Amino acid sequence: MRIDAHQHFWRYSAAGYPWIDGALAPLQRDFLPNDALAEMSAAGFHASLAVQATHTPAETDWLLGLADAYPFIAGVIGWVDLQADVDRLRAELRRVAAHPKLVGIRHIAQDEADDRFLLRPAFCRGIALLEEFDLVYDVLVRPRHLGVAAEFVERFPRQRFVLDHLAKPDIRGREIDRWACDLRRVAKSPHVWAKLSGLVTEASWNDWTPDQIAPYLDVAFDCFGPERLIIGSDWPVCTVAAGYGRTMTLVLDYLGNRPVDERDAVTGGNARRCWRVPT
Repeated sequence: MRIDAHQHFWRYSAAGYPWIDGALAPLQRDFLPNDALAEMSAAGFHASLAVQATHTPAETDWLLGLADAYPFIAGVIGWVDLQADVDRLRAELRRVAAHPKLVGIRHIAQDEADDRFLLRPAFCRGIALLEEFDLVYDVLVRPRHLGVAAEFVERFPRQRFVLDHLAKPDIRGREIDRWACDLRRVAKSPHVWAKLSGLVTEASWNDWTPDQIAPYLDVAFDCFGPERLIIGSDWPVCTVAAGYGRTMTLVLDYLGNRPVDERDAVTGGNARRCWRVPT
């Protein structure tokens, strides 16, 4: 079964999703599971992971409710306040992890003013609790954060991590060398996976081509290999640059000449292995 490892759903409000600014105006509306189903099916995907998009426990509960109502949502990557005091955080993790579809936690670290946010003692204290609940942590950063991210994941060798969107390389600006060097350092930690997602929005939205993005996929495969890469759409954010089908076809076509077992791993097997998704 093919799994889209990165989807978002929301009932839009400006206060709830301040990052959806003027440049992302087409996203300033509701995006719900029924909106995704037909496009997913047409592209050959029948399961997905729903990923948090704002820092509220209420959104996590809402996503878990969607997962109950829509069986194709195989797992939820939610949010908890990882900087809360240990007793409060453990109680909250115990509460949300009681739901079988809560498979991971994410914080939008890329938007924190402190570029070393991931290494804050309070945040690391929270990360140290995730292994107890068998939860993966999604690392959302930009290229300038990769050095910090490498140090971060090295501190927790038993914790599973997934790097979202390959850390958003500057495809539009054709910057690759420094990003590739820093990505290799993160990939040296064998407990880190990476999502082949969010790339079309890092290219020029109106005129990107697969040939422009292929070198970044080459680097990803060189760093992580087919056993630690996972396809994702980043729908609906991807729609500012490409529809669902074109977004997923970018990676599917790239995989076309690879062995069947590698294609199966990237398009579903690795997600099941990393997040232990029940399918």
